[in-house]
Amino acid sequence: MNSFELYRYPKSRLATFDVGRIGNKKHHIAGLLEIDVSLAREKIRSAIKSGRKISFTSWMLKVISNTIVQNRLIHSINHKKRTQVAFNDVDISIPLEREVDGVRVPLATVIRKTNTKTIEEIHGEIRKASSRQISGEKDYVLEKRGSEALNRLFFNLPQFLRMMIWRYLLSNPFVRKDTMGTVMVTNIGTAGKFPVWILPKSIHNLCIGIGSISKKPWVHDNKIVIREILNLTLLFDHDVVDGMPAARFTDKLVKNIEQAMDL
Repeated sequence: MNSFELYRYPKSRLATFDVGRIGNKKHHIAGLLEIDVSLAREKIRSAIKSGRKISFTSWMLKVISNTIVQNRLIHSINHKKRTQVAFNDVDISIPLEREVDGVRVPLATVIRKTNTKTIEEIHGEIRKASSRQISGEKDYVLEKRGSEALNRLFFNLPQFLRMMIWRYLLSNPFVRKDTMGTVMVTNIGTAGKFPVWILPKSIHNLCIGIGSISKKPWVHDNKIVIREILNLTLLFDHDVVDGMPAARFTDKLVKNIEQAMDL
């Protein structure tokens, strides 16, 4: 007779089911990048030793948001009558792994106006969300407490009804920004010690996956040396942005990262 244990997954995972279903219908184009982050990592280590409360992830969010501000159409949202809403501020949704009902699952938090905040402020918000006590459905979005009754009702609905609610949220750019931000950044790839790119599923038009960082031979100053290389994934919704604007944004982002922008 087979021996096994039966676990009940938390209701928060239902949102993962929904996001995956919606993400499969997105016309995402993906870019898999290798970026030299040796200079940035060196400066971050030095900054932390000097007492600055920052991290690689909080710095990446700052660089990403500043690069988007220079290319605002990249995180725009399609609206009615063939228009696009290009927001001036960048709200970044980032999943943070928390324990819910004894199971570790990703819960979302949205860092608002990252383009106007310092790296320290972004780091502080991530830390605050990561340490937040999870006491029920009202805490499934870490940024702010919702109504536990409404959240429980939502997660008890069958998926086709939840899809109707999602369609309403996604149809209005302003509700969409307020609910889930304009960009998603996930850094789950940093948990591994092996070279990896991640290809997340997202309802966002722009999704960025921070993969692993590994040391490898690299051409630097016309010499082959060992450098710290980041694997980064960019997903663009082709319904929102064409290939050339996406390529220009990518080129600028890579330069900003390699030049350790804002450090």
